[in-house]
Amino acid sequence: MRSLRGGVLWRSSPCHYESTATRHFLGTLQKLPLQAGVRNFHTAPVRSLFLLRPVPILLATGGGYAGYRQYEKYRERKLEKLGLEIPPKLASHWEVSLYKSVPTRLLSRACGRLNQVELPYWLRRPVYSLYIWTFGVNMTEAAVEDLHHYRNLSEFFRRKLKPQARPVCGLHCVTSPSDGKILTFGQVKNSEVEQVKGVTYSLESFLGPRANTEDLPFPPASSSDSFRNQLVTREGNELYHCVIYLAPGDYHCFHSPTDWTISHRRHFPAVGATNVGSIRIHFDRDLHTNSPRYSKGSYNDLSFVTHANKEGIPMRKGEPLGEFNLGSTIVLIFEAPKDFNFRLKAGQKIRFGEALGSL
Repeated sequence: MRSLRGGVLWRSSPCHYESTATRHFLGTLQKLPLQAGVRNFHTAPVRSLFLLRPVPILLATGGGYAGYRQYEKYRERKLEKLGLEIPPKLASHWEVSLYKSVPTRLLSRACGRLNQVELPYWLRRPVYSLYIWTFGVNMTEAAVEDLHHYRNLSEFFRRKLKPQARPVCGLHCVTSPSDGKILTFGQVKNSEVEQVKGVTYSLESFLGPRANTEDLPFPPASSSDSFRNQLVTREGNELYHCVIYLAPGDYHCFHSPTDWTISHRRHFPAVGATNVGSIRIHFDRDLHTNSPRYSKGSYNDLSFVTHANKEGIPMRKGEPLGEFNLGSTIVLIFEAPKDFNFRLKAGQKIRFGEALGSL
């Protein structure tokens, strides 16, 4: 018998016992004479009738849950078209329990491989048309509208936009890094990030421990300061957060929300939306997400500040950062002056280039 427990495949020998009454019953059935016109049948040991197959069961329950969630999202889109505001929904206890029982990393890797399979030319239009109808994709803004151009689902997810399809907001604003729906936003309070996949995290558990101070452009804070205060680099500034959900039908590339310099990267292999085949970062070609070589619960760091490059990687507002293979969630945590004001409401749709807020 095989079972999956905590990501480890456990094997146990099948039971080697049957009740005497059961063996006698099966033996009696085998000795009965067959009547004319009656088909012969085969009996199997009782133990084989109760041999559980955990992986197919988990895949079936996970697929059923995913189908249920997509139906819920379809209903939400209908209500949005009617102008009705839909408040963010928190996951119930049974949904969380069911989600934990699904082998998400295995499913995500399988989806990643499936997305790379090249579709026959004649099959591309019906497959993509069904996807467009199901998830409400706006192909009029795509740089290439011809569906035959996209060889596989991965290329279709990462389709580029026409020039000027997403004008970027002005100088004194933070722009949305992607298309999506605003789940939560606001000032970081109590050193917590609110409602990421229905869960509130502490800053330290979400971001992990601080990196080596040698890799950071600012001096370490005293031990008496909170973790939040250690992340603030300028006196008078505050930390803010914004959570953006990308649906399967949204534009899947994400961009720089402001002018900044990247000095450090931390990769958590187990973090990502279910069924996201991979996440690609344009300036970090060595990063391979959703890879089985990484252990669950670990993280790995990389500094872009070297002896040859004292600054890091400069990014301009609106510049492409990376892309998702299927929907995902962006958690944006940033530092800004105390007079920063969000121009958002929870549940609203937003597009890359539009302002999250301004000074």
